Amino acid sequence: MKVLLRSHCLVNQKYWSVNKRYLNTLGLWNEELSTDIKHKIENHWQSKLHQESFVENDKNRQKYYVLSMFPYPSGFLHMGHVRIYTISDAIARFQRLNHKNVIHPIGWDAFGLPAENAAIDRQLSPEDWTLDNIAYMKNQLKKLGCSFEWERELATCDPEYYKWTQELFLKLHEAGLAYQKEALVNWDPVDQTVLADEQVDENGNSWRSGAKVEKKLLKQWFIRTTQFAKELYEGLNDSILHDWRDIIKLQKHWIGECNGVNFYFKIKRSSDVRENDFVTVWTARPDLIEQVKFIAVTRNHLLALKEDKNISGTQKLSVELVNPFTSEVLPVFVTDELEFEPLSDCYAGIPISSEEALRFAEKHDIQFSPSSDTNDFSDISFKQKEVCEKAKKINVGGYWSSAKLKDWLISRQRFWGTPIPIVHCGKCGSVPVKREDLPVKLPKLSRLSNKGKSPLKEESDWLNTVCPKCGGKAQRETDTMDTFVDSSWYFLRYLDPKYQDDMFSKEKAFQMTPVDLYIGGKEHAVLHLYYARFVSHFLHSLGLLPEREPFKRLLVHGMVMGRSFRLKGTGQYVPESKVEKIDMKKHKAICKDTGEQVIATWEKMSKSKQNGVNPEDMFNEYGIDTTRLLILADVSPTSHRNWNSNTFPGILNWQRRLWLTIRDFLKHRNNLPPMIPESEFKAQDDYLWDSRNYYIKGCTFNYVISQQISIGVSKQQGLTNSIRKAPPAVFAHSLQFERALATQIILLAPIAPHFASELWAGFVFAPNRLNNSGEIFWEKTVLEQDWPQIDNNYELELVCLVNGHENCVVKYLPSDLDQLKEEEAVKVALSQAEIQNTLKARNMIDVDFKLYPGCECRINIKTDQPPPKEEKQMLESSS
Repeated sequence: MKVLLRSHCLVNQKYWSVNKRYLNTLGLWNEELSTDIKHKIENHWQSKLHQESFVENDKNRQKYYVLSMFPYPSGFLHMGHVRIYTISDAIARFQRLNHKNVIHPIGWDAFGLPAENAAIDRQLSPEDWTLDNIAYMKNQLKKLGCSFEWERELATCDPEYYKWTQELFLKLHEAGLAYQKEALVNWDPVDQTVLADEQVDENGNSWRSGAKVEKKLLKQWFIRTTQFAKELYEGLNDSILHDWRDIIKLQKHWIGECNGVNFYFKIKRSSDVRENDFVTVWTARPDLIEQVKFIAVTRNHLLALKEDKNISGTQKLSVELVNPFTSEVLPVFVTDELEFEPLSDCYAGIPISSEEALRFAEKHDIQFSPSSDTNDFSDISFKQKEVCEKAKKINVGGYWSSAKLKDWLISRQRFWGTPIPIVHCGKCGSVPVKREDLPVKLPKLSRLSNKGKSPLKEESDWLNTVCPKCGGKAQRETDTMDTFVDSSWYFLRYLDPKYQDDMFSKEKAFQMTPVDLYIGGKEHAVLHLYYARFVSHFLHSLGLLPEREPFKRLLVHGMVMGRSFRLKGTGQYVPESKVEKIDMKKHKAICKDTGEQVIATWEKMSKSKQNGVNPEDMFNEYGIDTTRLLILADVSPTSHRNWNSNTFPGILNWQRRLWLTIRDFLKHRNNLPPMIPESEFKAQDDYLWDSRNYYIKGCTFNYVISQQISIGVSKQQGLTNSIRKAPPAVFAHSLQFERALATQIILLAPIAPHFASELWAGFVFAPNRLNNSGEIFWEKTVLEQDWPQIDNNYELELVCLVNGHENCVVKYLPSDLDQLKEEEAVKVALSQAEIQNTLKARNMIDVDFKLYPGCECRINIKTDQPPPKEEKQMLESSS
């Protein structure tokens, strides 16, 4: 049998596991932990890391769906990728160790303008460019040690995926939620495509090309998200949502308060009223919709710009609108005399209910008849409901929304995107493609050479087709979908990427959704999250999903920031190698070549700023698991991470101390040192027992509840300190030492799986085992262990607070704390002398009760007045 420990660190061979493939240690314990050793460890364990995929129909374990936002395949990982996918992997591994049935998928957000432009620059097809990038990045993610379920992998550019994005469009179209109309859009003259408002910077330039954006009238496809506005707004108060924090405010701000109703008024030009030509009119008084006597628009409204770009003052337009309830033809004015709702460009003039509208009507000779019941609000709610129901029945709106919210414009005039499944027939108009003819595939092109223009209009074999309705000649829609459509539902396709009966399996959706934890950047916390929520609400309305809200819990991570250097005079970025640092605390530096003053700042890592760090360089210089630990340590996942090598020594030293601990453990278990006095041994044993329980509690809380993985890392370092204080006799003879060391390695495993696997292999092969209680599975790898549990006789805390300040702590055994109800907790808290003193002369107005099983319980008593100034200062200093 191979001797796995070298030189003078010999081990009794009968303790080596027969499971060589998964438990063989490299046996390098007498060598210093160098980068070369780390690489050997990672190469050895990379293919052996235990990973369990989701088991369908497992009724014994709770499912846990952990989802990270899928990457755009740019061709290489950056440190932001390393951060999000290390966080995701750590949580997935943690939940598996806690016996959860984990879903942890990955895929590629593979359509879009960057790939198309890159392919054009290189005279390639965007498909070849994208697939090559996916292959390279997939290899990097595997190298990073991420435990993704690769059998669920998908790419949005795969016809087997976008077939179902097209199915989503058809579902929306059938429900009257997808429509085409002329719109005033942001046009990028360089990239030759429409941009959303959010893709235009404060100077009116394109976010990608930098070109000055133009306004252009185009016929565009929209999704009527406003129909679900009130539902989406109220859904943010759903009890299913946890840890959304300020994202709820961002979402509510985006949607706006839904205190009015949208109605669709058709446009009348001369004697012509076109079926699909309409204007959305919002009013806070839907009960008086029949009393609308005029419509006013701003100068930036489509109707105004289409008629005359140089309107001044108040001017009546040649077009008119038709009130869908009365068929009355209404005049349309461009004016600044009226006060429009913020971010709204349309005003419903109801003279009988508004002094402002009355004055405008009288001034411009608009006829109306006074109503005697205008001020009778007794049945306003009933009337509003009646009007809205009627509007829905005749398909002219009737849905509550905000004045500012607009429908989702999904048209993009580019090639590399999901084709919109519509054909245009001279006889039948716009006709949906039949489902049996999906997917409508993009044509195969060897390269894209005409920069800025989609070739779809020139691909006659693809463009010309037959009408699904009459069989006559027709042409395909040449607009493709915004990539936000692809990403609005990808988490549902993960459930079964090969399912062929629909977008996803309804049965699996009811078993596996909603997502338990969604991890991603804050830059996607408004639009992407809004669109994904809309699609989920829509599919729930069809009975296809068990919940309206798709994501229970959010972990919004901060960016990885690099220090950038710019010449003060020109603003030109220069690499760090050309900078002489004078005083980095005061951000002072000069250019080595010219002596010019340099401005040093922390900015998001990017090539253009020359402040990026290549993950491959980190892997090579420090090792994969060290890189994972560095990206997680020191800074909360929700905060920006300033990448600074000054923070590295702490992690490097910690890994070295863990390595030495296993070396010492093997040495003392093979060559038993003499015992120490019993009282001293017991004191050491008790200390390790207490440390083990204390750090299990803290680390578990930081992994699963507070989401502060960085604090979890520091807690583990604290446990290492406790373990290394033990004398040799305790290494050799103490059950509590053995338990604490096993705990240490298991706590480490989710964040450094290769390194922890090697530590565990050394640990389990040591002789003279003491723990035979079944708590440690000696024949299994570290990633197959149970997450350590607190001992039954270790007391946990009921933390009692008043107005957010800790007053006192009451100790409970774990079994008792986990059963604690709010009513009992209040009673116990109010019986404490410290609480009674704090509550003197105050009334209790509310209680916030939070129970974290296995960790702690918190009860925050809120009063009708804050504590006196002196007391507040005392509490703050003590906490």
